[in-house]
Amino acid sequence: MTDLAGHLQLRPGASVPHSLHSTRRAWAAQLAPGRSVETWPALLAGLFSLCGHAHRTASQLAISAAAPGLLPVTDAVPAILQRETALEHLRRIALDWPRLLADPAAAQAAAAQAAESLRRCPLIAAPQEVAPWPRLRQWLQDEWLKMNPATWLRAWQACGADWLDDWSRRHNGWLPALLQATRQGDTALPQAHTQALRPHEGEAGLRALAEALAASDHFALQPRWQGCTACTGAWNRLHDAEPAQPWTAWALLGSRLAELVRLCLPDAPGETGAGRLAWGALATGPRQGLAWVEMARGLLIHQVALDEKLPGQPYRLRSAQVLAPTEWNFHPEGVAAQALAALPPDMPGLAARVRLLMAALDPCVPFEIAAPLVHDAPLEVNHA
Repeated sequence: MTDLAGHLQLRPGASVPHSLHSTRRAWAAQLAPGRSVETWPALLAGLFSLCGHAHRTASQLAISAAAPGLLPVTDAVPAILQRETALEHLRRIALDWPRLLADPAAAQAAAAQAAESLRRCPLIAAPQEVAPWPRLRQWLQDEWLKMNPATWLRAWQACGADWLDDWSRRHNGWLPALLQATRQGDTALPQAHTQALRPHEGEAGLRALAEALAASDHFALQPRWQGCTACTGAWNRLHDAEPAQPWTAWALLGSRLAELVRLCLPDAPGETGAGRLAWGALATGPRQGLAWVEMARGLLIHQVALDEKLPGQPYRLRSAQVLAPTEWNFHPEGVAAQALAALPPDMPGLAARVRLLMAALDPCVPFEIAAPLVHDAPLEVNHA
């Protein structure tokens, strides 16, 4: 079976860059040349199905920057990002966390409770509801947090992981119990603070990314920012004064839950609701555009270049690149690879620690824990 989406192969204890190997491919660059511009956003939404909404939006914004008016940008972008990012957080917390984080003896029960709770969620049960946020806040209070969401968020902002620990000890329910049981398997991410990705702070950074993407297809698979690897996620948004701390895998789980709460609260520019997530686009040359959106896994970047339009013919793509959060966080020398290299391969509870790291940094592809290395040389692993 062809590995279209790609996967990650993890080797705890192996030195960087052998601790992580990705089989992801630059599909956008391969599929774009000659493609009709009008069909491109839908194609990407299907290709990157887990985050299809963000890819559709980013591709539309990039095309609009390259050829203003070709694909009009809707005023609903903030509301679309708010809704779809909240949905992605909900799905990953309810569907992935029990599978990855729960003790095997408790995993089935935790997964069943989480799935049943998710079915009652207003965004799932009533997907066409225009303004579900008050009902979603009440659902969060009753089902997951067991307290007022705004109060929970204030405590998180004041105390961070210490609050997450206190809350998970004092409240009942599958989510507090799951987080508390996982606490002992935490993994430090000591390099992450200096690697926090924010090229969208200014036009110069975005243009530098545009030049790097245009220069090589390989950059989209193993990107670097200002000569270094970087990482991105819900804990590192443009509107935050500084990235969240402390830098551990378990604390990043709290950051994701905190952003879900933020998205459900009333709109406040840069803080909550539809004002939380940054997005934008700019022309980077003749018939060239770059766009960015903050989505559930981090910062997503799209770039397109259009062929000159022929009379009576639709606009067609000359080239396109997609730079997804997975490529930053799971770079073979990046934050995940560094954390894996620091884990002794014979330590007790190793698999649980690796799964916690994966839940925190959240790749959009499957992963496997491979056999140890011999003398730091990659070990061949056959796949069915």
